[in-house]
Amino acid sequence: MMGLGAFLIYFAILLIIPMWAQMRVKSAFRKYSQVRSSSGMTGAEVAKKILNDNGIYDVTVEPVKGKLTDHYDPRSKTVRLSESNYYGNSVAGAAVAAHEVGHAMQDAEDYAFLRFRHALVPVANFGSNTAIFIIIAGMLMGSANMMLAGIIFMSAAVLFQLVTLPVEFNASSRAMDQVVAAGVIRNDEERETKKVLNAAALTYVAAAVVAVAELVRFLLMYFVMRDD
Repeated sequence: MMGLGAFLIYFAILLIIPMWAQMRVKSAFRKYSQVRSSSGMTGAEVAKKILNDNGIYDVTVEPVKGKLTDHYDPRSKTVRLSESNYYGNSVAGAAVAAHEVGHAMQDAEDYAFLRFRHALVPVANFGSNTAIFIIIAGMLMGSANMMLAGIIFMSAAVLFQLVTLPVEFNASSRAMDQVVAAGVIRNDEERETKKVLNAAALTYVAAAVVAVAELVRFLLMYFVMRDD
C-alpha cells in the first residue's frame, strides 16, 4: 500500500505540476500578448517571412479559432495560428508563430525526432486510449501478464511524450534564431520572447513527468503482483 506521504507526492506530480505549467504559459502569454513587437509584424507576417527566408514555399499559413490553438499540421503542410496571434503584432504572437514555423522547418529538413514522433502516433494513440483499461482488467483478474501488456502499451504513449521534448525544444531554439535574424524583434526583446517560449515548453515537460510517474507507479504495482 502507498503511504500517505508517498500518495501526496504522487498527487502533486500528477495534478499540481501540470496546473502550474498551464498557469505559467497562460500568464506569460497574457502578459506579452499586450507588448507590441518593435517590427510591428503580425504573426502571419512573421510566419510567412521566416518560411520565405528559409526557402520553404509549400507551407501555408492560416488563422484558427480559439486561444493557444496554434499548431503545425504536417499532413496539409499548414501553420495554423490562433486569430489573436495571426492578426496581432505582439511579442508573444511573434514567438508562437516562429515556434510553429520551427516545426515546418523540421518537417522540411526531415528532422529525425519529428519523424520518429510521427511514426509513434498510431501506437501511442492506442496506448493512451486502451492501456489503462487493460491494466485495470489485469489487476481485477489478478493477471500479471495482462497488466504487463497494458504497461507495454502505456510505455509507447510515454515514449511519445519523451520524444516530444526534443522536438519542441528544437522548434523553440529555431524560433529564437529566426526572429532575431529576420529582424522581427530587437536584442532587448529577446528576454521576453524566451519567456514565452520557455513557459510553453514547461507544459510539455510537465506532461512527460506525469506520464513517467504513471508508468513507474504501474510498474511497481506489477512487480508486487508478480512476486505475490
